[in-house]
Amino acid sequence: MESHLLRTAALVAGFAAVSAFAAPVAAAETGLPHFADGFGLTVTEQPTRVDGHPRTFTFAVRSDQVPAPSVLPGQVPGRHVVMVTLPAGYDGSTRYPVLYALHGNADLPNTQRNLDIAESATRSAPLITVQPNGGRSWYSNWVNPGALGTQNWENFHLGQLIPLIDATLRTIPARTGRAIAGHSMGGFGAVHYAEHRPDLFGYVGSFSGGLDLQNSEQRAAVAETALDPASGTPTTSVDAIFGPPVWPFDGIWNAQSPAQHVSSLRGMGVALYTGNGGDLTVDPLQAVVENRARETNLVTAANLTAEGIPFTFADYGDGSAWAPGCTGKHNQQPCLQADLDHFVGLLMQALQHP
Repeated sequence: MESHLLRTAALVAGFAAVSAFAAPVAAAETGLPHFADGFGLTVTEQPTRVDGHPRTFTFAVRSDQVPAPSVLPGQVPGRHVVMVTLPAGYDGSTRYPVLYALHGNADLPNTQRNLDIAESATRSAPLITVQPNGGRSWYSNWVNPGALGTQNWENFHLGQLIPLIDATLRTIPARTGRAIAGHSMGGFGAVHYAEHRPDLFGYVGSFSGGLDLQNSEQRAAVAETALDPASGTPTTSVDAIFGPPVWPFDGIWNAQSPAQHVSSLRGMGVALYTGNGGDLTVDPLQAVVENRARETNLVTAANLTAEGIPFTFADYGDGSAWAPGCTGKHNQQPCLQADLDHFVGLLMQALQHP
């Protein structure tokens, strides 16, 4: 019974299901950038163009901050794949802004769906998109990683990957040329990172993110993430990421909750996107997932309003007026495509770009 409840609670926070890998061609091609080791990263695979997609490539690194992440089927232990989509006409001389796009739990950066959404949203935008591996990380430095060893995901992404991208690609290496966004767990990660490092980002977006760690359903979802082999193996413990989830030992949960710490987003562009689940009798699990994720966004929106911080809130209900095929459920590609399309439009109005 307890296992069933935890699994249901995990769905309440909502995560992306694993799609098919975006398959790269067999060998690296000319005309792609060369990544050198540095910033604590060892490059294990140079850029390889994704077959049939000249704007997108993958590369892989090892990180001393997350040397042994848990893995999903198809992932190589210890290796972090990163997928990059370049703007059309990228010539190695013009500088472009960068969007860091964070995937949800039980998803991978280099799925066909993530590729399709990024390429479609940026087809006409002068924007580099970087999608890193996030594992079951909750985009945080874990406090009790146990047998998995060091799991400092925030250090990896913010202290290592961003400098590597800026050192290798023609980016605008300033907050005026950098944004972050994510779906579900990745929406949590985007706001979490932006709050911790407002010096890095000019805009943040959350797509159906679970943003309130003071919410008991959200805590159960994080616990399920740690315990469920469907989120990666080996599994870990409920206190691995943020410590014990119960009072009076839950201080880290409270301290790391994005919904309650929005003040550092002042001066940054902020956008939240969520549906309400639509018809709860149709695909009820994904409907409930989105409905409960929306509650954490409402708390965040209320706190942003109380702080006097301007933000965009696309609270699109059953999705009927948001995008064709979007019915307000969690993890629906038409909804996510519309979210990113809209967010990229905001970025082109706010970020420095050619």
